[in-house]
Amino acid sequence: MGPQTDVTAPASRRVARRVRGMPTSDGAGVRLTRVIGTPTLPDLDPFLMLDEFGSERPGDYIAGFPDHPHRGFETVTYMLDGRMRHRDNHGNEGVLVPGSVQWMTAGRGLVHSEMPEQVEGLMRGFQLWINLPARLKMTAPRYQEYAPERIPSVAAGPGVRAKVIAGAVAGVRGPIEAEATDPTYLDLCLDADAAYGHAVPAGHNAFVYVFEGAARVGADDAQRVVKGELAVLADGTRIDLRADGAPARVLLLAGRPLREPVAKYGPFVMNTMDEIRQAVEDLRAGRF
Repeated sequence: MGPQTDVTAPASRRVARRVRGMPTSDGAGVRLTRVIGTPTLPDLDPFLMLDEFGSERPGDYIAGFPDHPHRGFETVTYMLDGRMRHRDNHGNEGVLVPGSVQWMTAGRGLVHSEMPEQVEGLMRGFQLWINLPARLKMTAPRYQEYAPERIPSVAAGPGVRAKVIAGAVAGVRGPIEAEATDPTYLDLCLDADAAYGHAVPAGHNAFVYVFEGAARVGADDAQRVVKGELAVLADGTRIDLRADGAPARVLLLAGRPLREPVAKYGPFVMNTMDEIRQAVEDLRAGRF
């Protein structure tokens, strides 16, 4: 008998649960939808929060996010439409334009603002919070801004294009790398009934969020996930999805869980409440 070939197919991740975001406001009254960071889905290690913002009404966003502190995690802002100016107390400044990404490592602490650069028109995008491991929570703050042309757009299959923010598609890597959590962050545009499968490491937590159209997620037991729904995925080595009858747009994210204690207090995410109290004391003493 000749040599055997392993023809075992990758284990397609099934939908473990579906959740919808809840309307809320943040900053100086910016209206948004919180998808991760709610009582229904407090976090999905290492992801701490996912906010979607989108409005053509200036009153929903014009007040922006004036100066506020962060410590102990990273924020990723992905703009789809509109313009937002970032400033922080470490001398960093930039303008997020449609298609751009800001990756900010708060580390041991900074104070920053995010303010609209427009007084009318559509403002739309996402902000994601990613935890840092204990050994990096007090690292030096860092700010990275990537213009739209630095975010690769890849033909990922028939009728599928992927904007690669982090991770890789068809051998093309996105600009963002974070060793501790090894994140994948894709914006997938699928034509009607187009299908896509993406390999992910077993053990990484993963989700898909549909923000246009609807998609079927999974293989044999695929579930329909509609606009505004996030699907938390069970473990496996592959994520399969298909646009359901019409074009769809989907965020696909995965990351290595840290499996560390999480202590949260507003804009601070540490491992213990003593560290939270120290963060508050350091902010009041001007040590950020």
